[in-house]
Amino acid sequence: MVCGIDEAGRGPLAGPVCAAAVILGENFPREMRDLLNDSKKLTESRRNEARRLICESALAWGVGWASHTEIDSINILQASLLAMKRAFEEMSKKLSSPLPEDLSVIIDGLYSPDIDATCTPMVKADAKVHEVMAASILAKTSRDTHMDEMALLYPQYGYEKHKGYPTKAHREVVLKYGPSPIQRLSFRVR
Repeated sequence: MVCGIDEAGRGPLAGPVCAAAVILGENFPREMRDLLNDSKKLTESRRNEARRLICESALAWGVGWASHTEIDSINILQASLLAMKRAFEEMSKKLSSPLPEDLSVIIDGLYSPDIDATCTPMVKADAKVHEVMAASILAKTSRDTHMDEMALLYPQYGYEKHKGYPTKAHREVVLKYGPSPIQRLSFRVR
């Protein structure tokens, strides 16, 4: 059995980092696997459709977060690993039985979170392993939805457009208004 883990939001200047853990399971329909891809390669509507299919048909899934203040406190790498650990724990709660001893966890990237399972970090796993593709989709759609909600609270920052990433417009608005309440203060704006 394979669990895939990926994160979204390491590069932004604002907001949390989000991770997801997914076990598709052997009953996840083969035709649905073909719809999966790296979340960055899908349109927003395809990502949202894939998210719905994953949430409805995967054996188990979970989403975990690390806040902008945690990022500032422990650094973005450690916060990403913490969000991955939280996602794995959330996913584990949804299983009807204990984690299988032969569970193989594949992480997108170079590092693994501190979890009670055998982990294999793999660069570009989000383009190679269906479970990691699914995790990539859940992490990105969850974080994008959160940043859309933050845009309603802090409309002058334009979070619905750039999701906190360091675009020219985002940098300019931070310089004009100062940091938003969800700004990562340890990240440079200029």
